[in-house]
Amino acid sequence: MICISFIFATLKKTHKMKSYLYLFFSILLLISCSSSSDEKFIDYNTINETEIQDYILQNNLTPQKTESGLYYIINNEGAGNRPLESSIVNIEYNGTLIDGTTFGEGESTTIDLTKIILGLKEGIQLFKEGGDGILIIPSSLAFGSVGNGSGSIPSGAVLIFEITVTAVYPDYEAENEATILKYIEDNNLNATKTDSGLYYVINNEGTGARPTGSSNVTVAYKGYFLDENVFDQSNSDGISFGLNQVIAGWTEGIQLFKEGGDGILLIPYNLGYGINGNGSIPGASVLIFDVKLISVN
Repeated sequence: MICISFIFATLKKTHKMKSYLYLFFSILLLISCSSSSDEKFIDYNTINETEIQDYILQNNLTPQKTESGLYYIINNEGAGNRPLESSIVNIEYNGTLIDGTTFGEGESTTIDLTKIILGLKEGIQLFKEGGDGILIIPSSLAFGSVGNGSGSIPSGAVLIFEITVTAVYPDYEAENEATILKYIEDNNLNATKTDSGLYYVINNEGTGARPTGSSNVTVAYKGYFLDENVFDQSNSDGISFGLNQVIAGWTEGIQLFKEGGDGILLIPYNLGYGINGNGSIPGASVLIFDVKLISVN
């Protein structure tokens, strides 16, 4: 058996987004196995092309086709910013199979273009902010010969998306990086960057036990923005929590210390509260924490 792995990432869900849609886009790992040599090969490329041409004829459509095989119709290109291949965008969409069966829809869905199926990634970039149209995606640019695992999208399925690109967000990752580096320089910090993008300063590593990603710990902290406005703070006794129950920047950062250690965590938005923020924390915010690991419980 030949196995192929497809990795997908959880998408942000706004308050308007329907719950089943979130499940559709939050598949983390899909493993498919092709048939053995004695099983009949199914030429989905040829099948899909026939299906798409029939669909176009039956619905009196005049789409264009990209080199990859994506078909698209631009009803309105839009007048705002055009997304890049690494952009984060907000879309409204309705997704159906070629027979009209709906597999998902979203009134307001935030998507990282680096973490979705190839046909959507390519297709969304054809529009500017405010644009809308139709994408006809062959299985080779979608879920291939195995479907999506849950059964809502079968093997070799052509997907039809009616989409509107409602927002194209700035490159928050680059903006965060620039502002963090400026803060480090302005405050004369000797910070280190991890592979994930977390910056940290260890004032004192500590001498006790080092936590794991699932440890329950007690930490005293002060959280503030780059302008040093404090948004949260514990008392000197700290608070206890599981490291698997907090933002990714904390899960990673607290593990850099042993009991008794203290330092600073500079957390970019993607390791914090994302582009949507949380309560008093605006979207795409860099968060800074002075932390002291009191105990590993």
